[in-house]
Amino acid sequence: MTQFLLLGMVAAVVGLLAVGSWVLHRVARTHRGGELGTQGFTLQGFAYALTVLAVVFVLAVGYQFAQGTAWEGHLMEWLNIVVRLMHITFGIAWIGASFYFVFLENALNRTDNVREELAGNLWAVHGGGFYYLEKYKLAPKEIPKALHWFKYEAYFTWLTGMSLLFVVYYFNAGSMLIDPKVLDLGPLTGVAIGLGSFAVAWLLYHVLCRTPLVKNNLAMTVLGVLICTAFAWFYCQVFSARAAYIHFGAMLGTLMVGNVFFIIIPAQKAMVKAATEGLPLDPELGKHAGLRSLHNNYFTLPVLFVMVSNHFPSTFGHSYPWAVLAAIVLGTAGVKHWLNLREKHQATGLVLPLAAGLLLAVAFVTAPSTEATSAAACTPNVTMAQVQAVVQQRCARCHSATPTDDVFKTAPNGVVYDTPEDIIRLQDKIMQRVVITKTMPQNNKTQMTQEERDLIRCWIEQGALNK
Repeated sequence: MTQFLLLGMVAAVVGLLAVGSWVLHRVARTHRGGELGTQGFTLQGFAYALTVLAVVFVLAVGYQFAQGTAWEGHLMEWLNIVVRLMHITFGIAWIGASFYFVFLENALNRTDNVREELAGNLWAVHGGGFYYLEKYKLAPKEIPKALHWFKYEAYFTWLTGMSLLFVVYYFNAGSMLIDPKVLDLGPLTGVAIGLGSFAVAWLLYHVLCRTPLVKNNLAMTVLGVLICTAFAWFYCQVFSARAAYIHFGAMLGTLMVGNVFFIIIPAQKAMVKAATEGLPLDPELGKHAGLRSLHNNYFTLPVLFVMVSNHFPSTFGHSYPWAVLAAIVLGTAGVKHWLNLREKHQATGLVLPLAAGLLLAVAFVTAPSTEATSAAACTPNVTMAQVQAVVQQRCARCHSATPTDDVFKTAPNGVVYDTPEDIIRLQDKIMQRVVITKTMPQNNKTQMTQEERDLIRCWIEQGALNK
């Protein structure tokens, strides 16, 4: 019955989307270029909004029907897949645009045969064709009708990222977000703290950008690093380390999309409006929007690291995860700074070595301790049966062909420990996640003891034999 209800809802929504698209196309025939009003609203924008609302409705109703049934785990897994794919796709488009336009700004020819009205130009070759680009100091004398706006990439990256945050961490807050050993919070309290921190971060950053400090690059950089470190420390005092990293990335992403929505796009609309109506243009609008865009450019590599950080427990599994996160953010932002300087032919011999040296230092500091349990101190001849008993009690609840966990209805990442051969094949991952970083079980949900971790390490160091 559940399958038929879900199928019926999907069919109904697809039908509504088809009708909505047909209506929008009919309206578009009576509006030149599909434009509605003078504020940049388009039929395409309304179509996007209609699609998003329809998808949200289907997912919300579908989850209510699937909750408590065999479909719940299946729905959550596919929801994770779809939202994650959308997030990555839109993120590539947004970050790619950021990289490209900052490169254009850095690489413009500003002196050789440049017309008075231009800030610079650039010849380029790509995909078998030649391109010629020009940047105006303010605006052309006549604004073209076919003017592309780079904004939906940012908006949908943030929306899908927040959706993924809910799917992975907030819907399973008791397992993924809250670690009682860090701070014993209720799920709703943890979610409120996470969402509230994004608003606080944006307000703090926005106010800071409206002070004279924004014109002092060194002071702004130092203060920004200190504030980011404070947020990294705060998140690690409230959430599980893995969730803390993701929240830090979501915080930076919120600053980035806030820059686009509240600063960059309004400035561009004001400039287009002034140019269209023949009014004087305020050059400060473009300068401030460009500065916020440059800030976004420096946030990109730290955000990309956070997006993949949940796969690397040697970072968030360290005893000082906030310091590791702050150092990696500084190092990756340093690499981006060197790339920007290189595009302007201003690169020095210090920036890249310092940034790379910092990242290498993090790799060295997070290496496993040589003073940990060694084979010589182990109980001799740890057997496969002893290890398998621990794994079945502490790990197979999730990592099994038939999980019994209340959250994971399918084995995470397809990792199962049902047989001795499964355990032996994945011994290197077990050593990293269970023994060294102690990031598994997730938030130690099954209460694995240190003695059990030592037993597993001894077995691996003795050769991981099936005896």
